[in-house]
Amino acid sequence: MTVPLELPKAIDLSHHLNSIARNRFASPLKDILNYMAQPGMISLAGGLPHPSLFPFAEANVSVYPANADLKHGVVPSVDEQLTLTIPKTAPVKGALDLNSVQQYGHSLGLPELRAWLHQFTRDVFSPAYSNFEILLHEGNTAAWAKVCRLLLDAGDYILLEEFSFPSSFGPWVPEGCKGVPVKMDAHGLRADDLERVLSEWETTHPGERRPRVLYTIPQGQNPAGLSMPGDRMRDVYEVCRKYDIIIVDDGPYSCLTFREFEITPEPVVPVAETGEQFRKTLATSFLKYDYEGRVIRLDSFSKTLAPGSRLGYFVANPIFIERLLRATEVESQTPSGWSMAIVSQLLHTWGQDGYLQWLSNLRDSYELRRNIMCAALAKRFVALPADKYASAVPGCEGVALYPRGTDPATIKPDQAPVASFVPPAGGMFLWIKFYLSGAPRFRELQTAQHEDPENAFMGEMWKALADNLVLLTPGSYYVVPASSGKATTSQRGAEPAVGHFRFAFSYNDRVEMEEGIRRVEEVASKLWGY
Repeated sequence: MTVPLELPKAIDLSHHLNSIARNRFASPLKDILNYMAQPGMISLAGGLPHPSLFPFAEANVSVYPANADLKHGVVPSVDEQLTLTIPKTAPVKGALDLNSVQQYGHSLGLPELRAWLHQFTRDVFSPAYSNFEILLHEGNTAAWAKVCRLLLDAGDYILLEEFSFPSSFGPWVPEGCKGVPVKMDAHGLRADDLERVLSEWETTHPGERRPRVLYTIPQGQNPAGLSMPGDRMRDVYEVCRKYDIIIVDDGPYSCLTFREFEITPEPVVPVAETGEQFRKTLATSFLKYDYEGRVIRLDSFSKTLAPGSRLGYFVANPIFIERLLRATEVESQTPSGWSMAIVSQLLHTWGQDGYLQWLSNLRDSYELRRNIMCAALAKRFVALPADKYASAVPGCEGVALYPRGTDPATIKPDQAPVASFVPPAGGMFLWIKFYLSGAPRFRELQTAQHEDPENAFMGEMWKALADNLVLLTPGSYYVVPASSGKATTSQRGAEPAVGHFRFAFSYNDRVEMEEGIRRVEEVASKLWGY
């Protein structure tokens, strides 16, 4: 798609609003705030606490410089650190101060921060329509819950990747909504499978309303660590346009997209880039292909600054933003004034170039952690390219892990490895698929005609790993709640004789990661009997 020089405006998508969203009205108390700023106004209307009674006189926060080298975990010296100061009263009109940021404010969020983020979104993610708007929120988990209350009616179906973030299920499952999993490959959600699901809907779900919302984590997908390339995003977008689907782009990992991984005996240290180089290579968002305004992007500072800030922002068309604003006025009012003030001061101090440099260095740090974990797996198993050594093993992509001591020359193309994984293209997680047919205990469960031998075996393996003092997240946590109510592996039509675990490389240091992988391999060697 060639983007015209003069971008179009978003189309009217108000028919997607549910009855709750359509019936919301502006908070009359918030309307009064607009009049309070008028010169000469004496307000006896608002129940605002007097700022002289706030116990905070001044806020001083020491922060890293934007170009801090983050790969090696060295905290910048005090001399290198910057100090952000927020006085109780602004020294000049329009400057940020504690009196204003600690007071009840407009539910859109701090104007200075919204303006900064609007420019950043335009420059970096380049939405393909002109009138996108920004609304601050309290983190993507809360933001997604608001979107569910905006678009979904009780009993609706919702499209998701076949494995997805478990907390994303929470807002819609209690409402009786039902998940529809869409298959993934090494490049994320498959446009062809999305087309299949939607084109066959009247046959597979006669008399039931087709899904109208796709929830996706396109970059650094949780749990799989996959990232959609631009052409895949474009294809998915056009399928959604064809069937009038709203795309919810959950983007906390968008700035943590990695360069290609190669199997090496030692972890490769990423080569540093400038902020401008990073911007040019940064993975894109669905916003880039959205010329109708059918994408709601959820962005967050949880992975780029700190999760405890509980701060993020929506990017969406004006109709959706206005309805989300009405909900915010009566549900959460506004994000924390402290968080907005500190983040705003930080971003204005760093500037856009500085923030991009910070993101580039941050990406390098997590990319190195990915490389450390992958190299640890290659050290404990025999790690080989799946397309060369496991080409006849169904669904085996990326790197195949064989028992230590295996001679690659003896491997047959249909010989299942112990496990395989697609090297994470972003995010914080490694999604490892285990091939259970080689484990004697799994075959016992099959012979005994266990109702769900895959789930039973993976439960036993998880317990064995925990007993060996290594904790992983079970893959079953990420299975989309079945619209049919069927829960076993075979009933769901899931791939047989495989199971998954999610490995996180975001927190532990190299020594801990390598020891953790050693313990995993120790358990695997006992269960697979090698």
